[in-house]
Amino acid sequence: MRRIPPLEREGDDVGIGKVGEIEGSDHVGVEGARTRTGAAAENYVSPTVQSSCALVEAIRGGELWCMTETLEERRATAAAEGGAEKRDYVRATFEQIAPRYDLLNHLLSFNVDRRWRRHALRALAWTRVPDGRYLDLCAGTLDVGAQLAAEREFTGFIVGADFAPAMLRGGTGKAPVAVLAPVAADAQQLPLPDASMDGAIVAFGIRNVASLDAALREVNRVLRPGARFVILEFTTPRRTLVRWAYQLYFHHVLPLIGGMISGHRTAYRYLPRSVASFPAEPALAARMTAAGFAGVTWESLTFGIAAVHVGTRIVATC
Repeated sequence: MRRIPPLEREGDDVGIGKVGEIEGSDHVGVEGARTRTGAAAENYVSPTVQSSCALVEAIRGGELWCMTETLEERRATAAAEGGAEKRDYVRATFEQIAPRYDLLNHLLSFNVDRRWRRHALRALAWTRVPDGRYLDLCAGTLDVGAQLAAEREFTGFIVGADFAPAMLRGGTGKAPVAVLAPVAADAQQLPLPDASMDGAIVAFGIRNVASLDAALREVNRVLRPGARFVILEFTTPRRTLVRWAYQLYFHHVLPLIGGMISGHRTAYRYLPRSVASFPAEPALAARMTAAGFAGVTWESLTFGIAAVHVGTRIVATC
């Protein structure tokens, strides 16, 4: 942490009032100047020197905590809105909440997240190439990849890519490494050859990337022509009553419980803010199309709380 040097050193005595008196003198001679300066000195009250120790002692513990929380709040807000520090904030946050990530996911979603992931995997249509290679992007603790690996007819291979190694370690043991391989990698710069994947899926992670468009283009690059890309992400419900209940839970209840269990004050405040800043369904579909995906469609889930987008890499024609 960078130290902020004290504004004044021990022994410094910058008398603003005294300087004003001297600057205001009218060159009345040495004796006159002494008289006026002496009178000012008698009336002048020297300010208390604020050394670094005095400044630290002046800040009570509660005030310091509030200042720290305010800074974290600002960082979370800036990251949710796509600020320059988004990548660093997101990675550091997920590294810290990794140990309780799965528990909180299932608890705070009332286990509905499991059903959403199964729905997204069906949209991937992996049964067309059951022995293919698939990408689980922003894989986190490898839940999606593990669900696919557990499918009876699946005989392929899955790359679980995430830029937070602690999250990947949280998924250790969910599936054999021979089937599901965790790889520490950024979604915007994947260590995969062109046209090497038979499909890709991302669940609740695409809004966390620093550049959405760069990530979409990168996924398009690694997919084989005709391969599907599925995005499962939170959305904001359109129905008034549902939206009211959603906002109440998402912005007040969820951050409180999430912060208590995870021990991270801003992680579950960042979540609703990042969802609010993420493109709505039609806008996301347009961004996917611009990145090179064809036939992009989307489907709302559970009263519009989440949505599944599906696009296909364009097949080159002569």
